[in-house]
Amino acid sequence: MLVSKAARRYATALLELAKEQDAVERTLQDVLLIKNTLEGSKDLVLFLKSPIIKPDKKVSALDAIFGGQLSEMVHKYISLIARKNRQNLLDEIMYAFVEKYNEYAGIISAEIFVAREMSDKELEKVKASLEKFTNKKVNLSAKVQEDLKGGMAVKINDTVIDGTIKHKLEQLEDEFLSSATE
Repeated sequence: MLVSKAARRYATALLELAKEQDAVERTLQDVLLIKNTLEGSKDLVLFLKSPIIKPDKKVSALDAIFGGQLSEMVHKYISLIARKNRQNLLDEIMYAFVEKYNEYAGIISAEIFVAREMSDKELEKVKASLEKFTNKKVNLSAKVQEDLKGGMAVKINDTVIDGTIKHKLEQLEDEFLSSATE
């Protein structure tokens, strides 16, 4: 998701506030509730981004949806965002907060791409290896791509380590083609 500078600033402010009040974990739970709700309802996101709908209607809708489920601090924070007429950024802010939290907690996200489904035991081994390699906690997600033939590719942020058979075959093909033209 593309996140604006404003959304990142709001997310950083929320994390700093949570740290000051020693409520980081509770705030994370509230943010995940809001984030999951927004991800599950494209209509709600469109409603919040609509320039036609008045801000007070948006605030009323958010109060009705999240009512007593949020901590007082997060509820006041949402109200502040609404007063600043930034509720259209709510989905971006929640996404950015999770990124900021993961950075704060020393957690990185990693994706692995494999040719076949991996067992839980295999995933745990890969996760443990990545945690040892990076010295951080790892949130791991696996995606099956049958065209990889075998092996695995690991993506952490912008870095990809490609150990797939498909990649090795492509390298070998390039090597043969370059030596044939010489």
